[in-house]
Amino acid sequence: MADWTDNLPEAAQAYLENRRLDEVECIISDLPGIARGKAVPASKFARQDYFHLPDSIFYQTITGDWGDAAGEEGFIERDMILRPDYSTATAAPWTGDWTLQVIHDAYDRDGDPIPFSPRNVLRRVVSLYHAQGWKPVVAPEMEFFLVARNLDPAKEIEPMMGRSGRPAAARQAYSMTAVDEFGPVIDDIYDFAEAQGFEIDGITQEGGAGQLEINLRHGSPVRLADEVFYFKRLIREAALRHNCFATFMAKPIENEPGSAMHIHHSIVDMETGENIFSGPQGGETDAFYHFIAGLQNHLPSGLAVMAPYVNSYRRYVKDHAAPINLEWGRDNRTTGIRVPLSGPAARRIENRLAGMDCNPYLGIAVSLACGYLGLMEELRPRKQFKGDAYVGEGDIPQVMGDALDLFDEAKALHEVLGPEFARVYSIVKRAEYNEFLQVISPWEREHLLMNV
Repeated sequence: MADWTDNLPEAAQAYLENRRLDEVECIISDLPGIARGKAVPASKFARQDYFHLPDSIFYQTITGDWGDAAGEEGFIERDMILRPDYSTATAAPWTGDWTLQVIHDAYDRDGDPIPFSPRNVLRRVVSLYHAQGWKPVVAPEMEFFLVARNLDPAKEIEPMMGRSGRPAAARQAYSMTAVDEFGPVIDDIYDFAEAQGFEIDGITQEGGAGQLEINLRHGSPVRLADEVFYFKRLIREAALRHNCFATFMAKPIENEPGSAMHIHHSIVDMETGENIFSGPQGGETDAFYHFIAGLQNHLPSGLAVMAPYVNSYRRYVKDHAAPINLEWGRDNRTTGIRVPLSGPAARRIENRLAGMDCNPYLGIAVSLACGYLGLMEELRPRKQFKGDAYVGEGDIPQVMGDALDLFDEAKALHEVLGPEFARVYSIVKRAEYNEFLQVISPWEREHLLMNV
Protein backbone atom coordinates (compact mmCIF):
# COMPACT_ATOMS: atom_id res chain seq x y z
CA MET A 1 0.00 0.00 0.00
CA ALA A 2 1.08 3.58 -0.56
CA ASP A 3 2.69 5.46 2.31
CA TRP A 4 -0.28 7.76 2.88
CA THR A 5 -2.42 4.83 4.00
CA ASP A 6 -0.19 4.13 7.00
CA ASN A 7 -1.79 6.97 9.00
CA LEU A 8 -5.43 6.25 8.16
CA PRO A 9 -8.04 5.73 10.88
CA GLU A 10 -8.11 2.23 12.32
CA ALA A 11 -11.38 1.24 10.61
CA ALA A 12 -10.07 2.26 7.19
CA GLN A 13 -6.86 0.30 7.71
CA ALA A 14 -8.85 -2.75 8.81
CA TYR A 15 -11.06 -2.47 5.72
CA LEU A 16 -8.00 -2.49 3.47
CA GLU A 17 -6.07 -5.21 5.30
CA ASN A 18 -4.57 -7.62 2.78
CA ARG A 19 -6.49 -5.92 -0.02
CA ARG A 20 -5.43 -3.61 -2.81
CA LEU A 21 -7.08 -0.19 -2.72
CA ASP A 22 -8.63 0.51 -6.13
CA GLU A 23 -10.15 3.96 -5.91
CA VAL A 24 -10.48 7.04 -3.70
CA GLU A 25 -13.55 9.27 -3.72
CA CYS A 26 -12.43 12.83 -2.99
CA ILE A 27 -15.54 14.53 -1.65
CA ILE A 28 -16.85 17.72 -0.10
CA SER A 29 -20.32 18.76 1.05
CA ASP A 30 -22.15 21.42 -0.98
CA LEU A 31 -24.84 23.68 0.58
CA PRO A 32 -27.63 21.04 0.47
CA GLY A 33 -25.23 18.41 1.87
CA ILE A 34 -24.73 16.49 -1.38
CA ALA A 35 -21.30 14.89 -1.77
CA ARG A 36 -19.46 16.59 -4.65
CA GLY A 37 -15.99 15.72 -5.89
CA LYS A 38 -14.01 13.27 -8.00
CA ALA A 39 -13.26 9.58 -7.98
CA VAL A 40 -9.61 8.89 -8.79
CA PRO A 41 -7.49 5.74 -9.03
CA ALA A 42 -5.66 5.02 -5.77
CA SER A 43 -2.28 5.34 -7.51
CA LYS A 44 -3.11 8.86 -8.67
CA PHE A 45 -4.46 9.88 -5.24
CA ALA A 46 -1.17 8.78 -3.66
CA ARG A 47 0.65 11.31 -5.85
CA GLN A 48 -1.66 14.29 -5.35
CA ASP A 49 -1.66 16.72 -2.42
CA TYR A 50 -4.81 18.50 -3.59
CA PHE A 51 -7.23 18.79 -6.47
CA HIS A 52 -9.40 21.52 -7.94
CA LEU A 53 -13.16 22.07 -8.09
CA PRO A 54 -14.94 25.27 -9.16
CA ASP A 55 -16.41 27.38 -6.35
CA SER A 56 -19.70 27.32 -8.29
CA ILE A 57 -20.63 24.05 -6.54
CA PHE A 58 -21.68 26.27 -3.64
CA TYR A 59 -23.88 28.47 -5.88
CA GLN A 60 -25.99 25.57 -7.11
CA THR A 61 -29.57 25.06 -5.96
CA ILE A 62 -31.10 21.71 -5.03
CA THR A 63 -32.67 21.56 -8.52
CA GLY A 64 -29.32 22.05 -10.27
CA ASP A 65 -30.01 25.67 -11.16
CA TRP A 66 -27.69 28.51 -10.14
CA GLY A 67 -28.05 31.37 -7.72
CA ASP A 68 -26.37 34.60 -8.81
CA ALA A 69 -24.00 34.37 -5.85
CA ALA A 70 -20.86 35.42 -7.68
CA GLY A 71 -21.91 39.05 -7.18
CA GLU A 72 -20.70 42.05 -9.13
CA GLU A 73 -17.55 40.28 -10.32
CA GLY A 74 -19.67 37.89 -12.33
CA PHE A 75 -19.87 34.14 -12.60
CA ILE A 76 -16.32 33.14 -13.51
CA GLU A 77 -16.13 29.87 -11.56
CA ARG A 78 -12.80 30.18 -9.79
CA ASP A 79 -11.00 26.98 -8.93
CA MET A 80 -10.77 26.08 -5.26
CA ILE A 81 -7.92 24.05 -3.79
CA LEU A 82 -9.28 20.96 -2.03
CA ARG A 83 -6.97 19.28 0.46
CA PRO A 84 -7.72 15.90 2.06
CA ASP A 85 -8.41 15.48 5.76
CA TYR A 86 -7.01 11.97 6.18
CA SER A 87 -8.72 11.57 9.57
CA THR A 88 -12.01 11.32 7.64
CA ALA A 89 -10.90 8.46 5.39
CA THR A 90 -13.50 5.72 5.52
CA ALA A 91 -14.72 2.77 3.47
CA ALA A 92 -17.35 2.87 0.75
CA PRO A 93 -18.43 -0.71 1.45
CA TRP A 94 -21.32 -0.79 -1.05
CA THR A 95 -19.01 -0.40 -4.05
CA GLY A 96 -17.93 -3.29 -6.24
CA ASP A 97 -14.24 -2.70 -5.62
CA TRP A 98 -12.12 -1.55 -2.68
CA THR A 99 -12.85 2.14 -2.35
CA LEU A 100 -12.20 4.79 0.29
CA GLN A 101 -13.96 8.12 0.76
CA VAL A 102 -11.97 11.12 2.01
CA ILE A 103 -13.53 14.45 2.95
CA HIS A 104 -11.60 17.45 1.68
CA ASP A 105 -11.42 21.05 2.91
CA ALA A 106 -11.74 23.97 0.50
CA TYR A 107 -9.24 26.84 0.27
CA ASP A 108 -8.71 29.74 -2.11
CA ARG A 109 -5.48 30.43 -4.01
CA ASP A 110 -4.09 32.34 -1.00
CA GLY A 111 -4.64 29.38 1.29
CA ASP A 112 -7.60 30.91 3.13
CA PRO A 113 -10.67 28.75 3.89
CA ILE A 114 -13.55 29.21 1.43
CA PRO A 115 -16.08 30.98 3.69
CA PHE A 116 -19.21 29.37 2.22
CA SER A 117 -17.97 25.78 2.38
CA PRO A 118 -20.24 24.19 5.04
CA ARG A 119 -17.42 22.38 6.87
CA ASN A 120 -15.49 25.65 7.07
CA VAL A 121 -18.57 27.45 8.45
CA LEU A 122 -18.82 24.91 11.28
CA ARG A 123 -15.08 25.13 11.96
CA ARG A 124 -15.39 28.92 12.21
CA VAL A 125 -18.12 28.64 14.87
CA VAL A 126 -16.18 26.02 16.84
CA SER A 127 -13.08 28.25 16.77
CA LEU A 128 -15.07 31.05 18.45
CA TYR A 129 -15.86 28.67 21.32
CA HIS A 130 -12.21 27.64 21.53
CA ALA A 131 -11.18 31.30 21.75
CA GLN A 132 -13.27 31.52 24.93
CA GLY A 133 -11.66 28.39 26.39
CA TRP A 134 -14.68 26.21 25.65
CA LYS A 135 -15.05 22.94 23.75
CA PRO A 136 -18.56 22.36 22.36
CA VAL A 137 -19.87 18.80 22.37
CA VAL A 138 -22.86 17.65 20.32
CA ALA A 139 -24.90 14.50 19.78
CA PRO A 140 -27.22 14.42 16.75
CA GLU A 141 -30.24 12.19 16.31
CA MET A 142 -31.16 11.24 12.75
CA GLU A 143 -34.74 10.48 11.72
CA PHE A 144 -35.61 9.18 8.26
CA PHE A 145 -38.20 7.16 6.35
CA LEU A 146 -37.82 3.94 4.41
CA VAL A 147 -40.32 4.23 1.57
CA ALA A 148 -41.41 2.31 -1.51
CA ARG A 149 -39.47 3.13 -4.66
CA ASN A 150 -40.96 6.30 -6.11
CA LEU A 151 -40.18 6.91 -9.79
CA ASP A 152 -42.99 9.39 -10.52
CA PRO A 153 -42.83 12.75 -8.69
CA ALA A 154 -46.58 13.16 -9.27
CA LYS A 155 -47.27 10.03 -7.23
CA GLU A 156 -47.60 10.22 -3.44
CA ILE A 157 -44.80 8.69 -1.39
CA GLU A 158 -45.81 5.42 0.25
CA PRO A 159 -44.27 3.36 3.08
CA MET A 160 -42.02 0.50 2.04
CA MET A 161 -43.15 -3.11 2.08
CA GLY A 162 -41.94 -4.78 5.26
CA ARG A 163 -40.48 -8.24 5.78
CA SER A 164 -44.00 -9.55 6.43
CA GLY A 165 -45.17 -8.46 2.98
CA ARG A 166 -47.34 -5.69 4.44
CA PRO A 167 -46.68 -1.95 4.15
CA ALA A 168 -44.94 -0.42 7.16
CA ALA A 169 -47.46 0.66 9.79
CA ALA A 170 -47.69 4.08 11.38
CA ARG A 171 -47.96 4.99 15.07
CA GLN A 172 -45.77 2.12 16.23
CA ALA A 173 -43.15 4.21 18.02
CA TYR A 174 -40.49 2.14 19.82
CA SER A 175 -42.04 -1.12 18.58
CA MET A 176 -39.41 -3.84 18.21
CA THR A 177 -41.73 -5.73 15.86
CA ALA A 178 -41.83 -2.69 13.61
CA VAL A 179 -38.03 -2.51 13.64
CA ASP A 180 -37.90 -6.19 12.70
CA GLU A 181 -39.95 -5.39 9.58
CA PHE A 182 -36.91 -3.56 8.23
CA GLY A 183 -34.40 -6.12 9.50
CA PRO A 184 -32.50 -6.68 6.24
CA VAL A 185 -32.05 -2.93 5.65
CA ILE A 186 -31.00 -2.34 9.26
CA ASP A 187 -28.52 -5.23 9.07
CA ASP A 188 -26.83 -3.57 6.10
CA ILE A 189 -26.83 -0.20 7.90
CA TYR A 190 -25.03 -1.81 10.84
CA ASP A 191 -22.59 -3.63 8.54
CA PHE A 192 -21.79 -0.50 6.54
CA ALA A 193 -21.41 1.57 9.71
CA GLU A 194 -19.03 -0.99 11.21
CA ALA A 195 -16.93 -1.04 8.04
CA GLN A 196 -16.76 2.76 8.18
CA GLY A 197 -15.84 2.82 11.86
CA PHE A 198 -19.05 4.52 13.06
CA GLU A 199 -20.62 3.68 16.39
CA ILE A 200 -24.42 3.65 16.44
CA ASP A 201 -25.87 4.36 19.87
CA GLY A 202 -29.21 2.81 18.95
CA ILE A 203 -31.91 2.39 16.28
CA THR A 204 -35.59 2.84 17.13
CA GLN A 205 -38.90 2.89 15.30
CA GLU A 206 -40.42 6.37 15.30
CA GLY A 207 -44.06 7.39 14.99
CA GLY A 208 -44.31 7.53 11.20
CA ALA A 209 -44.93 4.63 8.81
CA GLY A 210 -41.46 3.30 8.02
CA GLN A 211 -39.78 6.00 10.10
CA LEU A 212 -36.59 5.14 11.98
CA GLU A 213 -34.20 7.05 14.23
CA ILE A 214 -30.47 6.51 14.66
CA ASN A 215 -28.68 8.03 17.64
CA LEU A 216 -24.96 8.78 17.53
CA ARG A 217 -22.47 9.02 20.39
CA HIS A 218 -21.62 12.55 21.50
CA GLY A 219 -18.39 14.14 20.33
CA SER A 220 -16.79 17.06 18.53
CA PRO A 221 -19.14 19.01 16.23
CA VAL A 222 -17.04 18.65 13.06
CA ARG A 223 -16.54 14.91 13.53
CA LEU A 224 -20.23 14.33 14.21
CA ALA A 225 -21.26 16.43 11.22
CA ASP A 226 -18.87 14.33 9.10
CA GLU A 227 -20.60 11.20 10.38
CA VAL A 228 -24.10 12.47 9.59
CA PHE A 229 -22.88 13.50 6.13
CA TYR A 230 -21.51 9.98 5.60
CA PHE A 231 -24.54 8.30 7.22
CA LYS A 232 -27.01 9.86 4.80
CA ARG A 233 -25.21 8.21 1.90
CA LEU A 234 -24.69 4.96 3.80
CA ILE A 235 -28.40 4.65 4.66
CA ARG A 236 -29.49 5.41 1.10
CA GLU A 237 -27.15 2.73 -0.25
CA ALA A 238 -28.43 0.17 2.28
CA ALA A 239 -32.05 0.90 1.28
CA LEU A 240 -31.32 0.57 -2.44
CA ARG A 241 -30.02 -2.95 -1.84
CA HIS A 242 -33.53 -3.90 -0.69
CA ASN A 243 -35.63 -2.24 -3.39
CA CYS A 244 -36.67 0.76 -1.32
CA PHE A 245 -35.63 4.38 -0.86
CA ALA A 246 -34.37 6.10 2.26
CA THR A 247 -35.52 9.71 2.40
CA PHE A 248 -34.42 12.56 4.64
CA MET A 249 -37.17 14.90 3.50
CA ALA A 250 -38.58 16.81 6.45
CA LYS A 251 -42.17 15.78 5.60
CA PRO A 252 -42.39 13.07 2.94
CA ILE A 253 -45.85 11.66 3.74
CA GLU A 254 -49.05 13.58 4.44
CA ASN A 255 -50.55 13.20 7.93
CA GLU A 256 -47.40 11.53 9.23
CA PRO A 257 -44.76 13.04 11.54
CA GLY A 258 -41.77 14.68 9.92
CA SER A 259 -38.11 13.81 10.29
CA ALA A 260 -35.86 15.88 12.57
CA MET A 261 -32.19 16.07 13.33
CA HIS A 262 -32.36 16.81 17.05
CA ILE A 263 -29.09 18.28 18.31
CA HIS A 264 -27.92 17.84 21.92
CA HIS A 265 -25.34 20.37 23.14
CA SER A 266 -23.03 20.63 26.08
CA ILE A 267 -19.89 22.73 26.57
CA VAL A 268 -16.70 21.67 28.32
CA ASP A 269 -14.23 24.04 29.95
CA MET A 270 -10.98 23.26 28.11
CA GLU A 271 -8.87 23.93 31.19
CA THR A 272 -10.83 21.97 33.80
CA GLY A 273 -12.65 19.45 31.61
CA GLU A 274 -15.89 20.27 33.44
CA ASN A 275 -19.31 20.82 31.87
CA ILE A 276 -19.93 24.59 32.12
CA PHE A 277 -23.70 24.01 32.35
CA SER A 278 -23.20 22.50 35.84
CA GLY A 279 -21.77 24.21 38.92
CA PRO A 280 -19.52 22.74 41.66
CA GLN A 281 -22.56 21.53 43.61
CA GLY A 282 -24.26 20.13 40.50
CA GLY A 283 -26.68 23.01 39.98
CA GLU A 284 -27.50 24.77 36.72
CA THR A 285 -25.14 27.66 35.95
CA ASP A 286 -25.63 31.08 34.40
CA ALA A 287 -24.03 29.68 31.23
CA PHE A 288 -26.77 27.05 31.05
CA TYR A 289 -29.47 29.72 31.06
CA HIS A 290 -27.54 32.02 28.71
CA PHE A 291 -27.27 29.22 26.14
CA ILE A 292 -31.02 28.59 26.28
CA ALA A 293 -31.67 32.33 25.90
CA GLY A 294 -29.43 32.38 22.85
CA LEU A 295 -31.49 29.61 21.25
CA GLN A 296 -34.75 31.38 22.07
CA ASN A 297 -33.56 34.74 20.76
CA HIS A 298 -31.69 33.68 17.64
CA LEU A 299 -33.08 30.36 16.36
CA PRO A 300 -35.93 32.09 14.45
CA SER A 301 -33.26 33.94 12.45
CA GLY A 302 -31.34 30.72 11.82
CA LEU A 303 -34.37 28.63 10.90
CA ALA A 304 -33.80 29.19 7.17
CA VAL A 305 -30.63 27.11 7.57
CA MET A 306 -32.08 24.38 9.81
CA ALA A 307 -35.29 24.21 7.73
CA PRO A 308 -33.82 24.89 4.27
CA TYR A 309 -36.70 23.99 1.90
CA VAL A 310 -40.38 24.79 1.45
CA ASN A 311 -41.19 21.22 2.52
CA SER A 312 -39.32 21.79 5.81
CA TYR A 313 -42.09 23.99 7.19
CA ARG A 314 -44.73 21.29 6.77
CA ARG A 315 -43.07 19.54 9.71
CA TYR A 316 -43.97 22.20 12.29
CA VAL A 317 -47.50 20.99 12.98
CA LYS A 318 -49.22 20.79 16.37
CA ASP A 319 -49.20 17.36 18.00
CA HIS A 320 -47.00 15.81 15.27
CA ALA A 321 -43.78 15.42 17.29
CA ALA A 322 -42.29 18.70 16.04
CA PRO A 323 -42.12 22.00 17.93
CA ILE A 324 -44.19 25.03 17.00
CA ASN A 325 -42.45 27.45 19.38
CA LEU A 326 -39.25 28.05 21.34
CA GLU A 327 -40.41 27.38 24.85
CA TRP A 328 -37.97 25.40 26.97
CA GLY A 329 -38.68 22.72 29.52
CA ARG A 330 -37.13 19.87 31.45
CA ASP A 331 -37.91 16.43 30.04
CA ASN A 332 -40.66 17.90 27.84
CA ARG A 333 -40.75 16.82 24.20
CA THR A 334 -43.48 19.30 23.26
CA THR A 335 -41.07 22.23 23.65
CA GLY A 336 -38.66 23.40 20.97
CA ILE A 337 -35.81 23.45 23.51
CA ARG A 338 -35.63 20.44 25.82
CA VAL A 339 -33.41 19.67 28.78
CA PRO A 340 -33.19 15.86 28.97
CA LEU A 341 -32.94 13.95 32.23
CA SER A 342 -29.26 13.62 33.16
CA GLY A 343 -26.73 13.98 35.93
CA PRO A 344 -24.68 17.19 36.31
CA ALA A 345 -21.72 15.92 34.25
CA ALA A 346 -23.97 15.05 31.30
CA ARG A 347 -26.24 18.11 31.51
CA ARG A 348 -27.14 19.14 27.99
CA ILE A 349 -29.63 21.18 25.98
CA GLU A 350 -31.53 19.74 23.01
CA ASN A 351 -32.55 21.78 19.97
CA ARG A 352 -35.60 20.05 18.46
CA LEU A 353 -36.12 22.48 15.55
CA ALA A 354 -33.59 21.30 12.97
CA GLY A 355 -34.98 19.11 10.20
CA MET A 356 -33.19 16.05 8.86
CA ASP A 357 -33.19 17.74 5.46
CA CYS A 358 -30.67 20.33 6.63
CA ASN A 359 -26.98 20.18 5.86
CA PRO A 360 -25.48 18.64 9.05
CA TYR A 361 -22.51 21.03 9.09
CA LEU A 362 -24.75 24.06 8.73
CA GLY A 363 -27.50 22.85 11.06
CA ILE A 364 -25.01 22.20 13.87
CA ALA A 365 -23.15 25.44 13.09
CA VAL A 366 -26.30 27.57 13.38
CA SER A 367 -27.43 25.84 16.56
CA LEU A 368 -24.04 26.40 18.20
CA ALA A 369 -23.92 29.96 16.85
CA CYS A 370 -27.23 30.82 18.53
CA GLY A 371 -26.03 29.37 21.82
CA TYR A 372 -22.73 31.24 21.49
CA LEU A 373 -24.55 34.55 21.01
CA GLY A 374 -26.55 33.80 24.16
CA LEU A 375 -23.36 33.19 26.13
CA MET A 376 -21.89 36.45 24.85
CA GLU A 377 -25.06 38.49 25.48
CA GLU A 378 -25.60 36.97 28.95
CA LEU A 379 -29.38 37.21 28.68
CA ARG A 380 -31.88 35.11 30.61
CA PRO A 381 -34.42 32.86 28.90
CA ARG A 382 -38.16 33.01 29.30
CA LYS A 383 -39.59 31.16 32.27
CA GLN A 384 -39.50 27.38 31.97
CA PHE A 385 -42.62 26.04 30.25
CA LYS A 386 -44.49 23.36 32.13
CA GLY A 387 -47.24 21.40 30.43
CA ASP A 388 -48.17 20.91 26.79
CA ALA A 389 -46.37 23.51 24.64
CA TYR A 390 -48.70 22.79 21.73
CA VAL A 391 -51.48 24.69 23.50
CA GLY A 392 -49.42 27.87 23.15
CA GLU A 393 -48.92 30.06 20.13
CA GLY A 394 -46.26 29.41 17.52
CA ASP A 395 -43.32 31.80 17.44
CA ILE A 396 -41.27 30.49 14.50
CA PRO A 397 -41.66 31.33 10.79
CA GLN A 398 -44.21 29.18 8.97
CA VAL A 399 -42.97 29.66 5.41
CA MET A 400 -39.56 29.77 3.76
CA GLY A 401 -39.89 33.37 2.59
CA ASP A 402 -40.47 34.70 6.10
CA ALA A 403 -37.56 32.63 7.45
CA LEU A 404 -35.24 34.04 4.78
CA ASP A 405 -36.31 37.59 5.66
CA LEU A 406 -35.37 36.98 9.31
CA PHE A 407 -32.07 35.40 8.29
CA ASP A 408 -31.16 38.35 6.08
CA GLU A 409 -31.74 40.79 8.96
CA ALA A 410 -29.69 38.77 11.51
CA LYS A 411 -26.39 40.65 11.37
CA ALA A 412 -25.14 39.28 14.70
CA LEU A 413 -25.68 35.73 13.46
CA HIS A 414 -23.94 36.58 10.17
CA GLU A 415 -20.83 37.70 12.06
CA VAL A 416 -20.62 34.33 13.81
CA LEU A 417 -21.29 32.22 10.70
CA GLY A 418 -19.39 34.50 8.33
CA PRO A 419 -20.92 37.37 6.32
CA GLU A 420 -19.86 35.91 2.97
CA PHE A 421 -21.51 32.60 3.80
CA ALA A 422 -24.70 34.43 4.80
CA ARG A 423 -24.69 36.35 1.51
CA VAL A 424 -24.22 33.29 -0.68
CA TYR A 425 -26.66 31.13 1.30
CA SER A 426 -29.43 33.72 1.06
CA ILE A 427 -28.99 34.17 -2.69
CA VAL A 428 -29.07 30.41 -3.37
CA LYS A 429 -32.09 29.80 -1.13
CA ARG A 430 -34.05 32.69 -2.61
CA ALA A 431 -33.37 31.28 -6.07
CA GLU A 432 -34.80 27.92 -4.91
CA TYR A 433 -37.81 29.57 -3.29
CA ASN A 434 -38.58 31.65 -6.38
CA GLU A 435 -38.32 28.54 -8.54
CA PHE A 436 -40.79 26.74 -6.27
CA LEU A 437 -43.26 29.61 -6.55
CA GLN A 438 -43.41 29.04 -10.31
CA VAL A 439 -44.79 25.49 -9.81
CA ILE A 440 -48.56 24.93 -9.82
CA SER A 441 -49.44 22.23 -7.28
CA PRO A 442 -52.07 19.44 -7.58
CA TRP A 443 -54.04 21.15 -4.76
CA GLU A 444 -54.36 24.32 -6.84
CA ARG A 445 -55.51 22.39 -9.90
CA GLU A 446 -58.00 20.35 -7.90
CA HIS A 447 -59.63 23.15 -5.94
CA LEU A 448 -59.14 26.29 -8.02
CA LEU A 449 -59.35 25.17 -11.64
CA MET A 450 -63.18 24.99 -11.78
CA ASN A 451 -64.22 26.72 -8.59
CA VAL A 452 -62.85 30.27 -8.62
